Amino acid sequence: MALLHRAELRPSKLDLLAAWLPGRPWFAGEAGAEVTRVAAYRFDDPAGEVGIETILVRAGNGPVLQVPLTYRAAPLAGADRWLVGTTEHSVLGPRWVYDGCADPVYPPALAAAVLADAGQAEEYFEVDGRREVRAPSMTLAGARTGTPPALDTIDEVVDGDPTLIRAGGIELAVVRRPAPADAPTASRLTGAWVGQADPVLLAYAR
Repeated sequence: MALLHRAELRPSKLDLLAAWLPGRPWFAGEAGAEVTRVAAYRFDDPAGEVGIETILVRAGNGPVLQVPLTYRAAPLAGADRWLVGTTEHSVLGPRWVYDGCADPVYPPALAAAVLADAGQAEEYFEVDGRREVRAPSMTLAGARTGTPPALDTIDEVVDGDPTLIRAGGIELAVVRRPAPADAPTASRLTGAWVGQADPVLLAYAR
């Protein structure tokens, strides 16, 4: 479960992405255009230390782009290349925001969603000592094709569309421009949201 805070971020996630996205090899849209949020989903970090959120955005009138992000309270060693930026969270303080594909907490969570249909984390606020659940902005559907392997480290990340994450003998592919499509394997993750009734391919494993 993901505890959310009614907080302000400076700069905001979308402001960080507006500056970062045009430099990605898979970027499509209008450089300098406003980046808008389409939908999002979260995974749980079992240790409860790192936020794991995947945001679907659009730059101007460009296509929908999928951006897994991780939020950390301190820099991730050796990951400067994958730093999206830093922001000040009005409740949690400074946060380091990374491309989740290169953060070791992300592949195990993605593998569980793809291979075991683990789904997304339930998001909630604490309100006067009560848990107030926020309805998800999209639905996910994974496969049930196997037990996710233990993925302690990342062997290689190939930035592209899809972005390939190789770890523990498995290759995870994150589709950067989600669209209705067949995956080259039965182990896949699809999603849909308001305005996108036909499920789009988000990720797959092989």
